[in-house]
Amino acid sequence: MIKLSCFDSIRRETARVALERLIKDGRIHPTHIEEFVDKARRDIDKYIFQEGERLCHSVGVYDLPRDIIAALGKFKYRTSYGQNMIAHTLEETRIGIKLASEAKANVEIVKLGCLLHDIGKVITDEEGSHVELGVRFLKKYNIPQAAIDCVAQHHEDEEFTSIESVLVYISDAISGSRPGARYENYEEYVQRLQKLEEIATKHAGVKDAFAIQAGREIRVIVDPRELNDDLAAKLALDIKDEVKASMTYPGTITVTVIRETRNTQVAA
Repeated sequence: MIKLSCFDSIRRETARVALERLIKDGRIHPTHIEEFVDKARRDIDKYIFQEGERLCHSVGVYDLPRDIIAALGKFKYRTSYGQNMIAHTLEETRIGIKLASEAKANVEIVKLGCLLHDIGKVITDEEGSHVELGVRFLKKYNIPQAAIDCVAQHHEDEEFTSIESVLVYISDAISGSRPGARYENYEEYVQRLQKLEEIATKHAGVKDAFAIQAGREIRVIVDPRELNDDLAAKLALDIKDEVKASMTYPGTITVTVIRETRNTQVAA
């Protein structure tokens, strides 16, 4: 038995293909290893592009730039909470097309927005959330701004600017939340939420903390008599740094510190 371990699923698949071919060939030495790995890498790249084309053609999208098609093909080897991203994107796009037709929205924009909404998840050589990376990547090409807005807004990171953006958001939520679509260990999920709240509440001046949006945001309520505005800003930075240093989590986590004073008088 041979076990291959790698965080990069494409490199892992390349190694698997190369190793299988080397074993069949029987001549395993450094020169042959390099040759077989190079050939496996070229074959995987070709297969990835074909998968990207198949995904685009399945939803009726043609003439996209080759780099975008190749990025979409990487969905073949990427999952999100156990849901394969090609299956998710295909399902979401079909839902979006149907919703756009019924709502009399721009079907082509919704179709593009659904197809490209998660493309940032396969960009691994840059820093940022998958939304930020996806928008930055798509702006390099001649993609309609309305479709880029759909990508930027599909997790409500920005306010919705069109009905098409809302429909992409709804389609993504339907595909990701339907029973059986995704899987996450329940205990690990609860532990992550608890850990977020523990990190926040141990700081001086914090009255309470709430992990919301499935752990995508932690809202921290502070005592305004103990912390001024400058200290509240520093607290947000300290919590962010501790979360990054001590936790493993998908995507990004927003730290929001709330400092509020109220003065109420009742005239009788």
